[in-house]
Amino acid sequence: MQDKYGQCSDEELILRLRDGEENITDYIMDKYKNLVKSKAKSMYILGADNDDLIQEGMIGLFKAVRDYDSGRDASFFTFADLCISRQMYTAVQASGRQKHAPLNSYISLYSHVASGNEQGEEAELVNVLASKAELSPEEMMIDRENVENLEKAMEKELSTFEKQVLDLYLTGMSYVQIAKVLGKDEKSADNALQRVKGKLKRFIR
Repeated sequence: MQDKYGQCSDEELILRLRDGEENITDYIMDKYKNLVKSKAKSMYILGADNDDLIQEGMIGLFKAVRDYDSGRDASFFTFADLCISRQMYTAVQASGRQKHAPLNSYISLYSHVASGNEQGEEAELVNVLASKAELSPEEMMIDRENVENLEKAMEKELSTFEKQVLDLYLTGMSYVQIAKVLGKDEKSADNALQRVKGKLKRFIR
């Protein structure tokens, strides 16, 4: 199928699919399976099973193939990326997981880690988080008692929308991507993210 469809754009393939040409769905599903796997890895921090996330992502990809409209939507890649992310996050929410399990299991916002600057100084992880630096598992120190206190404060102070924004931000999404997944405008997502950062800093102080 690579030889048959490899030179065609996704948008052209979707049009041919709508005209009844067979095998195109299978080709697109295979083409984007690595995107699904990559997104599953980033969503894994939210506490869901990786295989389940991949399955949900493939469902989202299938919906993208089914529903894509070149006259309404952006590129197929952008539309598929959104559908996959939304399907995965909806599945995570529906699983009944603890709202902030990733904080309790993976990360302590109180810990000090290397800031990555040339002076070798350390910084509170909340500030590293705010700058979107990437940390290895070895750098994420767990301080369960402090995290439990922080989690209680967040449960009380953060709105449902702010919790959703924080969840997705911890997977590495930008506020633009978060807005698309949650069906909000970019300004609302950005404002919520700034409020979350401000509240986290106040909690730590």
